[in-house]
Amino acid sequence: MLMGDARPNPDLLLAEVQKEEAKQRRGRLKVFFGMAAGVGKTYAMLEEARARAAEELDVVIGYAEPHIRTETEALLLGMEILPYKTIEYRNANLKELDLDAVLARKPALVCVDELAHTNAPGMRHAKRWQDVAEILDAGINVYTTLNVQHLESVNDIVERITGVRVRETLPDSVLEQADEVELVDIAPEELQERFRAGKVYRPEQAERASKHFFTKGNLTALRELALRTTAQRVDAQMQEARREAGVKHAWAASERVLVCVGPSPMSPRVVRSASRLAAGLRAEWIAAYVETPADVRLSSDDRQRVEATLKLADELGGKAVSLTGQNVADEIISYAESHNITKIVIGKPQRPRWRDVLFGSVVDDLVRRSGDIDIHVIRGEAGDRTERAAPAASRPTTWDGRGLTTAITATVIATLVGWPLYHGLHGPDASRAPHFSNINVLMIYLVGVLWVATHHTRLAAIICSILSVAAFDFLFVPPYLTFTVSDQQYLLTFGVMLLTALTISTLTHRVRAQAEAARQRERRTAALFALTRELAAARTTEEIAAASVRYIHDVLGQRTSLLLSDADHHLTIKGDSDGKNDGVTPKEMAVAQWAYDHDQIAGRGTNTLPASEGTYVPLRASRGLVGVLGLFGSDGRSWLPEQRQLTEAFASQTAIAVERATLADEARTAWERVEAEFLRNTLLSGVSHELRTPLAGITGAATALIETDQRLSDEARLELLETLVGEAERMERLINNLLDMTRLESGGLNLKREWQPLHEIIGAALHALDHRLKARDVRLNIPADLPLVNVDAAAMEQVVANLLDNILEYTPAASPIDITARADDREMFVEVADRGPGLPAGTEKRVFEKFFRAERGPGRRGIGLGLAICRGIVEAHGGRVFAANQPGGGAVFTFTVPILEQPKMDVKT
Repeated sequence: MLMGDARPNPDLLLAEVQKEEAKQRRGRLKVFFGMAAGVGKTYAMLEEARARAAEELDVVIGYAEPHIRTETEALLLGMEILPYKTIEYRNANLKELDLDAVLARKPALVCVDELAHTNAPGMRHAKRWQDVAEILDAGINVYTTLNVQHLESVNDIVERITGVRVRETLPDSVLEQADEVELVDIAPEELQERFRAGKVYRPEQAERASKHFFTKGNLTALRELALRTTAQRVDAQMQEARREAGVKHAWAASERVLVCVGPSPMSPRVVRSASRLAAGLRAEWIAAYVETPADVRLSSDDRQRVEATLKLADELGGKAVSLTGQNVADEIISYAESHNITKIVIGKPQRPRWRDVLFGSVVDDLVRRSGDIDIHVIRGEAGDRTERAAPAASRPTTWDGRGLTTAITATVIATLVGWPLYHGLHGPDASRAPHFSNINVLMIYLVGVLWVATHHTRLAAIICSILSVAAFDFLFVPPYLTFTVSDQQYLLTFGVMLLTALTISTLTHRVRAQAEAARQRERRTAALFALTRELAAARTTEEIAAASVRYIHDVLGQRTSLLLSDADHHLTIKGDSDGKNDGVTPKEMAVAQWAYDHDQIAGRGTNTLPASEGTYVPLRASRGLVGVLGLFGSDGRSWLPEQRQLTEAFASQTAIAVERATLADEARTAWERVEAEFLRNTLLSGVSHELRTPLAGITGAATALIETDQRLSDEARLELLETLVGEAERMERLINNLLDMTRLESGGLNLKREWQPLHEIIGAALHALDHRLKARDVRLNIPADLPLVNVDAAAMEQVVANLLDNILEYTPAASPIDITARADDREMFVEVADRGPGLPAGTEKRVFEKFFRAERGPGRRGIGLGLAICRGIVEAHGGRVFAANQPGGGAVFTFTVPILEQPKMDVKT
């Protein structure tokens, strides 16, 4: 081996260094993992946290759920517990992890219970595991707890086992990224005993839970899930340790079997034997097929046999994989080393020994290069008579008539070119020296062989090689025009020439096969890339369905349908390449539903319901199945392996795109729900406060008038009456704002446009607020020559009134108000300015949002609808509204109204 071959890949080294640096900066995550509530995860977490604190490590409790368990609460005594963040939600105070408090405290270790918890609306993150991720990014170590039923990948399994759909889930990647996973496990009987003793839930809750979710059968199944998940995590950690240590050989911590399959009729027998071997070892097993450039020559029957063998491996509980490479042994050993395979199973060679000597043997290569991996060369278990009688795999011979013609033509042309070069124009004459050596003529024949090999079949190249040797002997080796050889050295020349020609034809054919294989891979890759690009541009499920069925139909040439599942797991047609959403018959829909329910390919060309018109491929995504891809062909033949692989790749890409759109819809729906809940709570809180305040004033003033009317002076009585009127008007404004906002939101605002002078609109607004503006200096700057505006006068009056009302609420009592109007060629500008404190930085646009108030406090009134109504009315007129702070202090609110062609005035003389 050359020294350069052993050099490490610099890109991989850089990636490893960057990964290690990121790992060093990030905190360590330890997950206390269990099968169900009550197994002692929180107890184990707190117990270990106390042990770390005893070692003088800075440990705090970010969030711990004691569940009213005395033993758990005792472990919290003496620990530093960060204050929880209280969120008011639906008339209840919810305690949540205070993420900012943890980041500000920055301890060495923080305990955060219930990793899968869903945070209350209004928190920074929707899920607690996202809070934990931010804590880890800050370099803080975290201890946390998790039950197996909260993993997204087993959500459907848990639902089938328990009959309960777990709503709080987290991605499996969160657990996979954990630095340590500790399984907290107890026997199901012991957990049930804890339920009955009231150590997990309150007695009434425990009784109900033990009869439904926490039955012995359910707990046993959940325990197996937890054990398997932990084992998989441990195996992944071992693989990571092997990679970090640069270990190539397998670590036989657990048995893992790899069986090699091919087009031979022996392959099914070998697969069955490997299945039995793996079952005896209780080991995971994999069936691998290596696709080499030589497989381009495989017949359709051979390809079908490979497909059937891989399918058999799936049915027997193994995992079927297809690999691609130049050499079978190289790919098998590479795959085995990277997947910690301990045993490789392969069938006995069926071809003659001389072929193994000349062309090499996969079995011999595996045995020599296997290292610590055991190689099992087996005959395979006995099959039935049909299988035993199956003939050896053979490739059909395709007669290439054009290739034979080309071989003869190339030999003739080489002869015609070589004749004058060697014999001259007078023909063969033994007494005369040749013009050129016959070795040069030999090169011409080799050029002809090379031409035939690059353009035709291997058989044509071999025939051309034999014809070239014969022609060379007959015409250019003395005695001429006879196959007799006088000089024995030419026999070696003939042999070398024939061997060279055969080698050229073989190598050329191999290069062509490799090129063809590369072209097929390139076509598959290009097809997948094009589909991915189209799906990336689609946003909705309907767009994804239309793009996928159209593209898959164009590539495979088959009618394509996309069937997606609804909330009840029933399939509905979302797209069809023929444009018919009712093109799938009830019978075919039943087959598609079966494929979806059982997560198996079914229909035409399969062993399940093969009489169907279509073939149905399940669409698998990270959260489970999302639907089925239906393909309808006309020939009724089974799939070739590459067609199946391409179709499954298309199905995978489509499933990912559908899941992405579904997640986007769910996120949008969740956000809308949270926003609606927030707006509802804000509205109820604001309205209740704003109605209660004027009602209290009205009640107080009315009570004083009734009870002390005779003793009140005229001034006091007038003041109370003004209070009654003012508070009643305030209630009226509040109710009108609510009604106006409702009309704006529902699109029910009907504008009654008329030509109006601007100064009349502003004057009407000032008159409506006359009693509130008594103490203010209102300065008007409205030119008399302003054009008329085509507006709804009452609506525009409300805009001005709301702007003035906002200024009255947020500015000092004696500060002046400026109202200015100006116009250009397109718009009329109206500015309402104050000399108050101005707007807080960054709120200039937000002040026009619903329920937003720049300042909140006991002295502030309103629920934040006035300016939002202004924006709605102005925009309904085709104008704009914006706010800004003035250089000299205070804020200015500006709205515009489009200037239309002025009406013609009838002047009477």
